[in-house]
Amino acid sequence: MKILLVNDKFPPEPTTVGKLVLAISQKLNSLGHETYVFTTQEKENLTDFEKFFVVTPPRFDNFVRYWITLYNPFIVKKFREVLKEKKPDIIHFHNIHQYLGFNLLGIAKKELKKPVFLTAHDVMLFHYGKLIEFINPDELSVTKNFNYRITSLQQIKRFKKRYNPFRNIIIKRYLKYVDKIFAVSNALKEALNQNGVYNVEVIHNGIDLDGWWIEKKDIEEFKKRFGLENKKIIFFGGRINKAKGAEQLLKAMAIVCKTIHNIVLLLVGQSTNYVENFIQRGKSLDVNIINTGWLSGSELKSAYWVSDIVAQPSICFDSFGMVILEAMACKKPVVGTCFGGAPEIVQDGVTGYIVNPFDVETMAEKIIDLLKNPQKAKQFGEAGYERAKKHFSLDSQIAKTLAWYQKMLDDRE
Repeated sequence: MKILLVNDKFPPEPTTVGKLVLAISQKLNSLGHETYVFTTQEKENLTDFEKFFVVTPPRFDNFVRYWITLYNPFIVKKFREVLKEKKPDIIHFHNIHQYLGFNLLGIAKKELKKPVFLTAHDVMLFHYGKLIEFINPDELSVTKNFNYRITSLQQIKRFKKRYNPFRNIIIKRYLKYVDKIFAVSNALKEALNQNGVYNVEVIHNGIDLDGWWIEKKDIEEFKKRFGLENKKIIFFGGRINKAKGAEQLLKAMAIVCKTIHNIVLLLVGQSTNYVENFIQRGKSLDVNIINTGWLSGSELKSAYWVSDIVAQPSICFDSFGMVILEAMACKKPVVGTCFGGAPEIVQDGVTGYIVNPFDVETMAEKIIDLLKNPQKAKQFGEAGYERAKKHFSLDSQIAKTLAWYQKMLDDRE
């Protein structure tokens, strides 16, 4: 098959979905499929992946973005050129709400008349940012039945001038050009359905487990570099901000540090003003925080392998935390949020713990339990690795996706 993947951003820019699209494209090529990527970058020649097409449209702030990505004129010519030159059998979109545009869905379908797919990695098909409206911070139970329905009034109150009254209507019209929408979790499928987006199947994200092994010397060098010898380490990675549960984790760590000594909260993400302020507040609470900055390659693997626990305490709808899969690939137990797709990945009490992050006392208890019982933590980590291998491998994700490609092609014959 000749396959065109479309995504807003691409490595080495710090983008989780971009990394996943790169891994998918490389795997598809290794299976004999001629695969290309259409994406944006601020600079070219930043990756060793050769089969990609880069456009450099203007990058807008949020106010303009919610209008321009409905019909982005800056990328239409290049996209049409790629379609005409490569004539793909399949066009598979991932994130297009930030720099590209939903109008590409219609162009792909009308001009090629070939199967068009879209993977939803977040709630941006019906929302403007992090979905938090369904969460009651005073309700501390861990429940699976949430009301994800978001109203126009709620969005107007929250996003004010950024709100575009035509956005969701136009997006749903563009979605009619999509043969099948994939959601990366059952929770996301439910959120999409509750907000009027249908024709959705679930294909969980996958990971190449073999790609996460690392030499012991690299791990030891990483420990020395960041002063992590003889420390208990809690990994907290990705975009470090309030939506990711940073405030709740800091409160939990303040409790943990009263019981467990020589403990470090390891931040692995871009350094921002928020992160610097977060570190200072950690000092006032006697929480030792080390910030590595954004890591990739062997350094990122080392950060996971040196850690005792990986925390993912998001206080928003987190569709599918790749941090969790990466932790499982490195045989680390996870303390994950109850909001979003984490409960589909983490088996509570088997591969880690699912917590309501607003219940900071319970989150602290779970972290302390794993630190005080290293054998249990090791068992959880081993169980997580086996679960990832059985249910969340990249090979499995690719196989399910290819099956849908072939089904749609066969239906057209």
